[in-house]
Amino acid sequence: MTKTSLTFSKNNNSAGLSLVSTLWIITILSVLAMQLLYSFELESKARNNFSDRVKYHYAAKSGFELGVIALRIDETNFDSLGETWAEPIQQQIEDRIQMGKQLAFQVSITDEASRVNLNSAQEDTIRNLLSFLGVQPEMNETGDLATRIVQGRPFRSVRDVARIEGMTEQILYGIQPQLQATSGSPIVDPTTPELTQPTAPTDPTQTTQPTPQSSGGLITYATIYSTDRNTDSNGEQRTNINTANAQQIQGIQGNNNQSVFTQAEANAIIQARDFDGISGLLDVPAVSDNVFNNIRDRLTVQNNNNNNNNNGNNNNGNSGDDRVNINTADAEELEELQGIDNGIAERIVSHRDSQGNFANINAITNVRVTTIQEFSSIVDKITTTDDSTISGLININTAPIEILALLPGMDHQKAQAIITRREENPEEQSDAENPVRGNPFTNLADLLDIEEIDNQTFREVINWITYRSHGYRIQSSGIDASGKITATCEGIVVRTENQLQVPYWRID
Repeated sequence: MTKTSLTFSKNNNSAGLSLVSTLWIITILSVLAMQLLYSFELESKARNNFSDRVKYHYAAKSGFELGVIALRIDETNFDSLGETWAEPIQQQIEDRIQMGKQLAFQVSITDEASRVNLNSAQEDTIRNLLSFLGVQPEMNETGDLATRIVQGRPFRSVRDVARIEGMTEQILYGIQPQLQATSGSPIVDPTTPELTQPTAPTDPTQTTQPTPQSSGGLITYATIYSTDRNTDSNGEQRTNINTANAQQIQGIQGNNNQSVFTQAEANAIIQARDFDGISGLLDVPAVSDNVFNNIRDRLTVQNNNNNNNNNGNNNNGNSGDDRVNINTADAEELEELQGIDNGIAERIVSHRDSQGNFANINAITNVRVTTIQEFSSIVDKITTTDDSTISGLININTAPIEILALLPGMDHQKAQAIITRREENPEEQSDAENPVRGNPFTNLADLLDIEEIDNQTFREVINWITYRSHGYRIQSSGIDASGKITATCEGIVVRTENQLQVPYWRID
């Protein structure tokens, strides 16, 4: 009896252990199965997400290519925010993997010449931009931040300016208005991938600290890619007044296809040149130093009967009959002087009639070789460089008021006048097949039609502006069904004479 009970107990314990073991095995297998199913699910989601991201990358790239086409078919010889290329694009392409599904994308094209070029802008313009961003000027032995930026050129990208001493994350990327009091977090613009990786150093001991007036930083208002072809509105090569010979200078034509300069005037330009900008032409004396030294003994500002009093100028033994009174002589008499032709003679007479008699013979060198009206008629036909392109000019047809106001001679009121002019609607559009909204500038001389732009402002700003651009930024984004940006691509497109180049490309 006892033996039988013992046998039963052993069998019972063995069955219990087997059951427990079985349950543990089932539990472990269940956990492993669940983990395996979860892994499969994660892998499936990852695969689907990767597939979607790849598809939206291609959608974004399709948008970029559409932007390239928009620039390629633009044939106007000026730029305008009222042109087709400047309008945002929102389209869809068919999903070739999942039939019936559409992939959405959006595209924007902006003109790089609407920003300040850090590689070529005037130091004062960069300083004005920093001031607009709230950067206080420094007074130390190394100069202010604008000086150090100019000394640190050239930059390979706008973010490359982060290496400049005194540059902070806040200056470079800007501060969100709601976080200005408590945070230095950079603004991240989803349409500008370049903003997503801040690298600028932050040094609490540095003296340059921003007091932001704008939510954006340098990254928003600066570029290194703005460029324009060195040709006139007809695509003809401009005349370099720094290297052209007299015949080439005489060939420069203004209004009504008339030559502006005579032989003697061309020689005066050649003797005076080493121009930093085309506005230097306005300062060229019609009577050069060489010509004046050759004829000064034949000049007087006194009547023939009072030649002994000639404001201290030496007669050198010449009789009064040999002298020409520059206050009474007509153009023909003035032409008798060596180096003075009809063009210069007429300018001397015109200057005298408008400004009054010359106080002394030296005052004849105040006569200029060109007037502001003549200069404006040739401003698009002259240059000071033989380079095929010019970098850093600000496009008055696309730049915002903040940028225009930073330029030499400009202020907010003058900048607003430019924008008002380019946005007004003329009664007739010039091209019905390619309508352009607004009234864009088609020549820099159009600036003088604006009441707020006086002659002095015109000559100060003219070296730094253009009415067209050949460098553009295309930003394209793939948008999922919820409206979220899933993929982006961005590139700089430079239009040359026969092709489009992409010097910068980024995809995220």
